[in-house]
Amino acid sequence: MSSDELSKVQAAIDHVLELAAELEVSGTAVTEGSAVAHVRAVLHAWVDTVTAVALTPAFGRSTLIHENGQQSSVQSSVLAYALSTPVGPRTD
Repeated sequence: MSSDELSKVQAAIDHVLELAAELEVSGTAVTEGSAVAHVRAVLHAWVDTVTAVALTPAFGRSTLIHENGQQSSVQSSVLAYALSTPVGPRTD
C-alpha cells in the first residue's frame, strides 16, 4: 500500500474509533498481517452462509439473508451498487 493509501486507512480507523468513543463504547481495529488474515477468514466464512440478498442501492444498504434466516445489514453505497444489476433498456 502506498503512504497515501495508508494515511487514508488510518484516517478511516481514527474516525470510526472516535465515533465509538463519543458514545462511550470501546472499539478496536486490526491492521497487521495475521490479525487481518484472521478477520478476512471469518468474514469469508460468514459470507458463505448467505443464501439471499436484498438490495436498496438508493439507501446504500445491502441486507444479507443467511441460511439460518438471520439478517445482516451492511450500510455501504459502494457494496449496494457493486451488487446491483444496472438498469437498462428492456430487450424483450
